[in-house]
Amino acid sequence: MRRLSLSSRLALLFAACTAVVSLFAGVLFNRASEVHFIELDQQQLDGKLIGLRRALQDVQPTQREARLADELSRQADLSLRITGADGQRWYDSSTQIPKDLPSQNGLSTISTDGTDYRVLNAPLYPEKSDSPQLSLLLDITHHQHFLQRMQHLIWLTVGLSALATALLGAWAARSGLRPLRRMSAVARGISAQSLNARLPEAQMPPELAEMANSFNAMLGRLDDSFQRLSAFSADIAHELRTPLSNLLTHTQVTLTRPRPIEDYREALHSNLEELQWMAQLVNDMLYLAKADHGLLMPKREPLELADETDVLLEFFAPLAEDAGVTLSREGNAQIEGDRNMLRRALSNLLDNALRFTPAAGSVSLRIAELPSAVRVSVENTGDGISAELLPRLFDRFYRADPARQEGSSEHAGLGLAITQSIVRAHGGQIRCESEAGWTRFVIELPRS
Repeated sequence: MRRLSLSSRLALLFAACTAVVSLFAGVLFNRASEVHFIELDQQQLDGKLIGLRRALQDVQPTQREARLADELSRQADLSLRITGADGQRWYDSSTQIPKDLPSQNGLSTISTDGTDYRVLNAPLYPEKSDSPQLSLLLDITHHQHFLQRMQHLIWLTVGLSALATALLGAWAARSGLRPLRRMSAVARGISAQSLNARLPEAQMPPELAEMANSFNAMLGRLDDSFQRLSAFSADIAHELRTPLSNLLTHTQVTLTRPRPIEDYREALHSNLEELQWMAQLVNDMLYLAKADHGLLMPKREPLELADETDVLLEFFAPLAEDAGVTLSREGNAQIEGDRNMLRRALSNLLDNALRFTPAAGSVSLRIAELPSAVRVSVENTGDGISAELLPRLFDRFYRADPARQEGSSEHAGLGLAITQSIVRAHGGQIRCESEAGWTRFVIELPRS
């Protein structure tokens, strides 16, 4: 079965609510009218009963019928039956009176031969136990016809109200849901080439403004992710193009003519270097892919950061000495983390710092304990990084140096991206701060 649209559901809901309310109001009005007629009939019959008792008081038997006829002639829709204490019928004012009437005292309603009566039974002489019984009958057929017409009108009103409300509700729902249709139209028009489309939040009602804002934010994230993915694919091709071209050219040149065995050996060694760099590049990309899918699962072992960083500083000491750069470390802290992964992250930062520190400069590694985290910062002297470049430092294949070297066998621009993935896998954050004359990378890791 085809599912109903939201507009149809709202229209049917409006119609159902209107029908229920109209029916409830109609039933209440009908019931109130019926009670009102009963009260009027009760008052009329009670007044007539008092008049009949007075008319029959101290009246000779031969004059009773004349007195009763005179009393009843004033109201054509009123009939009277008098029954003796023994149940014998003494008097009927009309031949139309039903044969069987209610025997209990009080007001009751009967219907016979298409005529409705309100019947009031009462003793003629209340003070006597053997008093004759009076049965006053009031023809209320016109009352019942009015109530029947009222019921028909109620049902007609309910039906027409439900239909009118359904039509108006459908129109109102369709008008009210126009922003949703606009959102649907924007969503249908979204493709890889049109991720910059946005919903006009200012034109949305308050109930949908937040949804429109979330929708636009989602489109923004998708656009950013798609742009990064496109750039990543282009960067991969960019990085692999040069080493592959070198391999092909070198191999073709080597095979153009017979050569001594040493030339072939030298060519293979040269190709091996390019292949090793490509293999490392592929491994780094696989590492980042695992990080993107949450597959990096760091071990949790107690670490003394001072000992771990001293090992790295000892490794980089010869390079720093050759470059005329001073290495130093301050502070200590204990955390739980993966030794190899954290060493790799800090090694990437130290390697970057040494490459961009001029001669006679310094690289400082500082460790500090915070109330809920451990901060590790790697700071180096040298030219600062402009503020507009800072947000992109951790992008893959990004190099702040505009003189980018294609297919460099040393640096492919993945080091900072890998460092960020390692830090996030440990539940931490990394950021870069830079001013004229210095640059600092700050890592904050949660305490164990």
